[in-house]
Amino acid sequence: MDTYNMKPENMRAPANLSKEDIQKSLEELDGKIKVLRGRAHATTADSNHTYHEHIAALEAKRELMKQKLDDTSTDHLDKWQDLRAGIDKLRNDIEGFMK
Repeated sequence: MDTYNMKPENMRAPANLSKEDIQKSLEELDGKIKVLRGRAHATTADSNHTYHEHIAALEAKRELMKQKLDDTSTDHLDKWQDLRAGIDKLRNDIEGFMK
């Protein structure tokens, strides 16, 4: 078992994931959070466990990854718009050479 005590303020989202990888990671985090909630409810009130802290940390990471997923969807549109603008500029340049 890990001895590292996870804290929400220490969480970060990976920087190099594709949209599909982020979606898969979000699903995995949902599963982990569900398991930890089940364990927290199954333990006695006075037991020494860190399930709630771990849940809070994973939820913080999940929110960061959701923000990154939203960012990648807008980045995707920006890239297409930049590509379209480049093609339009190239077309105009070619038409200028033909005249």
